[in-house]
Amino acid sequence: MIIGGSNQIHLDLDGELTATVSMLQIPSVNLRNWGPKLRFSALNHEVERFQSEVARHLRPFILFGSGDFHHLSAIWLQWIQKPISLLSFDNHPDWDVRPPRWGCGGWINRALESRWLESVQVWGCGNFELNWPHNLFAPKKALQSGRLQVFPWRERYPKLSICREGAISRDTWRDTFLQQLSLRRGHALYVTIDLDCLNAGEFHSNWEHGLFTVDDLAWAIRQVRENTTLIGGDMCGAYSAPVYARLTQRVASTFDHPQQSPGFVSEAMQNNHSAILKLWPLLAGADNQKAANNQ
Repeated sequence: MIIGGSNQIHLDLDGELTATVSMLQIPSVNLRNWGPKLRFSALNHEVERFQSEVARHLRPFILFGSGDFHHLSAIWLQWIQKPISLLSFDNHPDWDVRPPRWGCGGWINRALESRWLESVQVWGCGNFELNWPHNLFAPKKALQSGRLQVFPWRERYPKLSICREGAISRDTWRDTFLQQLSLRRGHALYVTIDLDCLNAGEFHSNWEHGLFTVDDLAWAIRQVRENTTLIGGDMCGAYSAPVYARLTQRVASTFDHPQQSPGFVSEAMQNNHSAILKLWPLLAGADNQKAANNQ
């Protein structure tokens, strides 16, 4: 059921966040029939059909499922018809220029196609795509022009072969973040958060994890709200059991996803619930802060 006038929505693609959404008291739309078709990668005609169906449900702030669906953020952005900057928190740059056109590993390129998108910054990357030979598939033109900037963890890759000038460290990243925000005062920002950017001790996703803490993200969201004009955002990245519609999805994702340890799922449910209850109200606004504070 959609609550009229609400600025936020949960788009339920995998059934993973039911209890969390109930606690946050935000409206939810059941789209689980779409989950297997869209997970990890999607066919162009399926994306077009999904866009048509989901358009009436879109709100400025969207909570959805696993990071396997992060490419859908490029669809969420389409409701914005004014100049904006995109701020992404993600352990992965999601910049791969190779097919498929719609895949969670290359969705930044879909976002960059928008004439309204002035710039993109990705914070907290720490995976192998940053080094050779994998970075051969980065969007070089966007990086060279400065329209795309990536701020990766120096602790993960002290000898980066790409994006060296943006490398951050645990000790100093907040200073760098504030400096960058100061350049965007008065700008309209959209924030997308893939929660695999959090450390593995505080969150469990379908992917490798970054180095941010929950408190780090909470601080960063507050700074965005205090120093810029936040007009929308989304959050994904919670673990859910993979279900696919096509063999190609299943095979490709098997190579990309890390192996999970025994007991992973039960730990994920508790950790992820707590993290989202803290972070989502900060991103979407104060309307449901009371519900989160009661936990």
